[in-house]
Parts: sequence; structure tokens; C-alpha cells
Amino acid sequence: MSWALSIDTGLFRWINQGWANPFFDFLMPVASGNPFFGPALIVVLILLWLRGGPRGRLCVVMFVLLALILNNMIVSDWLKKAIQRPRPFIDLPDVRLLVGRGSSYSMPSSHASNWFATAAVVWVYYRRSWVFMVPLACLVSLSRIYNGVHYPSDVAAGAVLGAAVGFGGVWGLNACWQIIGPRWFPIWWRQLPCLVRAEYRRDPMLWRPGVAVVRNPEVVEERQWINLGYALIAVLFVGRLAYLRSGIIELSKDEAYQWLWSKHLDLSYYSKPPLIAWLQFVGTSLFGDTELGVRFFAPFLAAVVALMVLRFMGREVGGRPAFWTLIGLNVAPLAVLGTILFTVDGPLVFSWVAAMISGWRAVQREGRTRDWVWTGFWIGVGFLSKYAGLLQWVPFVLFMLLWPRARMHLRKPGFYIGVLVSLVFTIPVIVWNANHDWITLTHLQSRAGVTEPWRPTLRFFTEFFFAEVALLNPVLFCGIAWAAVIAWQRRKSNPLLFYLLMMGMPLFLGFLLYSFRARVYPNWIAPAIVPLFCMLFACAHSRWQASARLLRRSLILALAIGLPVVAVLHKSELVSKLVGKHLPPEADPLRRVRAWTETASAVAEARRNLESEGKPVFVVCAHYGIAAQFSFYTPEAKAVVRKDPIVYYQSSALPENQFYFWPGYKGRRSGQNAIYVVELDPYKLSSGWFWQWIRGKPVSRRTTSPDNVTPPQRLLDEFESVEDLGMREIEWRNRGVYRRIWLFACRNLK
Repeated sequence: MSWALSIDTGLFRWINQGWANPFFDFLMPVASGNPFFGPALIVVLILLWLRGGPRGRLCVVMFVLLALILNNMIVSDWLKKAIQRPRPFIDLPDVRLLVGRGSSYSMPSSHASNWFATAAVVWVYYRRSWVFMVPLACLVSLSRIYNGVHYPSDVAAGAVLGAAVGFGGVWGLNACWQIIGPRWFPIWWRQLPCLVRAEYRRDPMLWRPGVAVVRNPEVVEERQWINLGYALIAVLFVGRLAYLRSGIIELSKDEAYQWLWSKHLDLSYYSKPPLIAWLQFVGTSLFGDTELGVRFFAPFLAAVVALMVLRFMGREVGGRPAFWTLIGLNVAPLAVLGTILFTVDGPLVFSWVAAMISGWRAVQREGRTRDWVWTGFWIGVGFLSKYAGLLQWVPFVLFMLLWPRARMHLRKPGFYIGVLVSLVFTIPVIVWNANHDWITLTHLQSRAGVTEPWRPTLRFFTEFFFAEVALLNPVLFCGIAWAAVIAWQRRKSNPLLFYLLMMGMPLFLGFLLYSFRARVYPNWIAPAIVPLFCMLFACAHSRWQASARLLRRSLILALAIGLPVVAVLHKSELVSKLVGKHLPPEADPLRRVRAWTETASAVAEARRNLESEGKPVFVVCAHYGIAAQFSFYTPEAKAVVRKDPIVYYQSSALPENQFYFWPGYKGRRSGQNAIYVVELDPYKLSSGWFWQWIRGKPVSRRTTSPDNVTPPQRLLDEFESVEDLGMREIEWRNRGVYRRIWLFACRNLK
């Protein structure tokens, strides 16, 4: 194979150096990526969707499924990691590098595969497109060699791969459509019998030879939407598992912290009830102490919630609004984050939705005590996830007070039995707190800011409000406000709309009002999202005949805003593929779940250096989150985390977190040395950084951290000496500083 590598290297040098000229030096970096490509692509996709008819819409769908998702995010990425070929600027010292240093492997070229996959998909639907698509794909592919970031063989492999994914994907999906279409979607299949030719028949009920007659078309139409919802749930569940398995993101601090809880199972914990730890214990028992094991229940519970919503909305409203409710939830960034990151909000949302569905049966005139018992059961489960779970009784009381037909349940025992059932679930938390000086109450008072005097402020209000507007999707947020007004106006004639309003809006308004007093985090309203989205799409369904055009355009706008944001939240490298330059680390939305392996390696190196003095060395951290991260991402620490930990939180006189209740280093590490770790705040981007970044200029930054860090006096008293080792800047894949830590060598624990 040496002769092939020699030819490949020779061709690379011939193009990269032999073709060098000022015009190409300008053209090729622009062809590889520029800030105008992303907006232009979005405009083209919107125009195809709006003006291209069935053929244009199929082209957009195939492009997203095959070029963006299958090729770019799955096949190409997997092959890079499997082959692991270094980039030419790593192997060759004389490379002319005209663009940023790519952090991924070299074979195959994603630019080439993406462009040829796109060219193949577009050619299927617009045969004359090859006249400009193929030359454009070749130019982009050639630019990757000229710019010094890929070998010719990388580009050739990418082109072949992309064309295969594009052509094979379209015909493969069409073959699947011929199998499942007549069974699951008979009316739609009669309208669009072939995904390649894209021949649309407006009247699917016209008889055709060899095609079975569709009986009860209205019922079949509803079932089709439900079947499409099932397919969407299955695809998203499998896709999310694959995403978590890929290792694109690492754990957040809270996830790692609660993973430690799962290694010390208990009735409750310092700041949260126990359910999150119990579920993580099950997940890691199934899939090991991996990101997938820690997070398994995030996509699993998301799939269960989606199934419940689909069936509930399909039964009470209709199949079409049920399906579009799922779509809406998947273009709202705050809702999508809960399907990937496993925090206490995931189980709470699941139990809140389950209680909402059983409660709807309970508040009916024929509602039975059994329905209230199930409602109390699910609210109790929600409490075991997050203390706010018990707040769900407030919407029920408000609904029964405001809807006359439900007031009868306030005079019956069923409602009160349900409340008692939910209170049974508080027993583990009460028992644990009784044995630990009711520390959770102290923590919650401090967290909510009730220990401080009230000074009304707009600062937290505006911060919370605009964060919710952005994270719920601005279009859908406005839609929720519109639907809330209609639901209130129709509270007597449409009890379902009013019920859904009560299940979500009181929680949102309560936290909105509380933001005048203290900071409220956006995720605190997570349980309200599903009922409010159900209300929105149920209301839109009832108004479809009168406002179809406005609602359709609003939905398209919501998708146009939400899908790119959600995609970037999954893989922020997509920005660099569009504009040709990486986001600054401080602007990377995934910064909090990246570079922890590299940070743990830097601490491990300092630990090894101190171990050379002949004594065992453990790690002490100034924050519980980084202590948990080092416990997870340091292999030696992970292996002994339960029995003999080597990573600790700094000691304290009073409880500050769960570490206080576990054995610490004092008394068991006497005479040993330690590395003390303090995480510094990230650099702050200066105003105007965006335009500097767009123009390719160095981005200016400022720091609010001190020039030096002083360890707490308690730590200084615990060791005979403490030496300042200085700051470490942690880079991630040559993309800049993602984290800064300050290290100290602590010798001879007293």
C-alpha cells in the first residue's frame, strides 16, 4: 500500500502547492465554507417547500434525512472514527493551510460526501440540476485538498460515499414505502404511490385497477396520523440512543453528581428526592458506567411521554393534532434537551403527564375513586423525582373550582384519597431528613431566596421571560399565549382546552411572578411544557378551518427556527460546516458537556507528578460538580468510587452538598498528599465578537477571574503545606480553551 500512499501524497502536494495562486487562495476558502452558505441554504429549502409542490417537498425531506442526518451525522462520522486517518497538516510539515484545522479525522471528507449526497438527491427530483450541482460539489471537494485539510483519496471516498447514500437512500426509502405504505398509510400511499417519481394524485378515493378500496376514509385518515406518530417516536428513540452511544457529548455536572448518588443508594439526598439515583442505578446496571448508562432513561421516558401524548390527543382531539403536538415538542429546544440530558425534570415531566391523563378521567362526571388513586400515585412518583411534583394538586383544585361540573369531586372522597396516596410517597424523604437535621428544608429555603429580604427587581423577570421565549421556540411561545386566551374564553364550552391550560399555565405564571423576587431557572417550568403544547395544537385544530393559512405559515416558521437550533444543540460542529469556522468555545452551546476527559487528564497528570514524591495522592475539588466529573472521567477513580474514592469535595463545617454525608478524606487519608482543583469562570466574549468571528478576525475576550486564587483557610489548616501550581487552560480538539482550572499541590494531610 506504500505506493498508493505515495501517489496520494504526491497528488495532494501537487494541488495544495503546485496550483497555488492568489485567485485560488481567495476562492477555495470561500468554497469550503462561508457565513452566507447557511442562510442561503435555509432560503432555498424554504422556497422548495413553499413553491416546489410535492416534488420540492420530497426533495427537502430526502435532503434532511439522507444528506444532513444519515450521511453527515451518522455514516461519515462513524467511518472517520473507524478509519482514524490523521489530517495532512498533522502528517506533513510543508502543508499550505488556508482554513481552520479540522478536529475530526481525515477519511472520508464530510464536505465531499455531503455535497455529493445532496447532488444525488437533487438529481433524483430535478434531472437537469447536475449541470450546476456536480461542478459545485467538485469545486467544494477540490477546495478541501487545496486548503490543506484533506488528501485526494479522502475526497474521492467522500464523493463515492455521498453519492451512494443519496441514490441508495432515495430508492431504499421508496422500496420501504411500497411495503408499509399500503398497510399503514393507505390513503397517503394512493396519493403518492412512488417517492422517486413524486406523482401526486389529489383524489386518493378514485378507483384504480389492482388497488384495494379504502373503507371509512375518515377513520383511516385519523389512524394514519397516529401510525406516523408511532413511526416518529420509534425513529427518535433509536436515534437518541445512537447519539448518546456516539460520545458526541459528555456528562453535565448534575448528571455526574447524581451518578455518584446511584453509587450510594438512599431514601433521599441533600438537595433532591431519590428517584433520579434509583433510575441511574438501573441504567448503569444495564449499560455500565457510561454516558449511555447514565442517560438511558432520558430518551426512554421521552418516548413513553410521547406515546402517552399521542394516544391522549388522538383520543380526545384527533390524530392530526396529536402528531403535530409531537413535532412541536421536538422543535422546542427546552423540551428537546430533556430527551438527551437526564436530570430530575425528565421523570417529573413523565409523572406530570401521566397524572394529567388519569386526572382528566377523574374530573369527569363519571370519574371514579380509582382514577383519583392513579392520579395521586403519579403525583407521588413526581414528588420522588422533584419536590415540585406535589404542586400539581394546585391545577386540579383550580380547575374544579372554575369548572362547575367538576366541583362535585370536592365533595367526594375520591379526590382526598388521591391526595393521601400522593403523600405516602413523601415518607422516604421525611425519614431521611428526620435523620439528617431536616437539611433539605434549609437548602430549599436558600435556593428559593426566602432567607433574604424581598427587593422587587425586573432583572430576574426579564432574564426568565426572554429565556423561555427563546427556549420554547418564539413562534410556539406566541402560539401558547394566543391559545391560552382562547382556552380561557371557552372555559365553559371547551373543558379540555381549559383543563390543559390549568395543567400548565399556573406553574408558568407562578414562577414568572416569583422571578420578581429571585432568579428562576428556565427548566423549572418543564412540567408545564407538555400540557401547554397540547393546548396549543388542540386549539389550532379547532381553528384550522377559519385560519388555515396563518396557522400553516406559523408552523412552517416554527420549524424553520426550531430545527436548525435543535440540530446545533445536538452537534454544534454543524455551524463550522456551514460557515467554515468553529464557534468560539464561549459561544459553543455544548461547552458545559465537553472537554471533561481532557480536564480530568490534566488533573491526573498533576497527580502523577506529585505521586513521584513517594506518597499516595488524592484529589480535592472546590465544587461538587467537578468532583463528580473527575470521579467519572478518571478511570482509576471510577473503579473505586463506591468503596475507596480518590476524589473528594473540600471539607466543610456545615452541609453544603451530598458529599458532607459520605466519608471524607479526613481520618482516612492522613499523611497523604492531594491535588486541590478550582474551576475558574470561562473567558467572556467582548461586545462585537460576532462580527469579528464572521470576518475571520481574532475574537476579543475579557476575564472576570482574579489573577490568582487563594485556597480556603480550612484547607490550608488541613495540610502542612500548599503549593500553587498555577492555572491550566484546557483545549478541546484544537478549538480553543473550553475550561480553566487552578491547581494546588497539598502535602501531608494532618
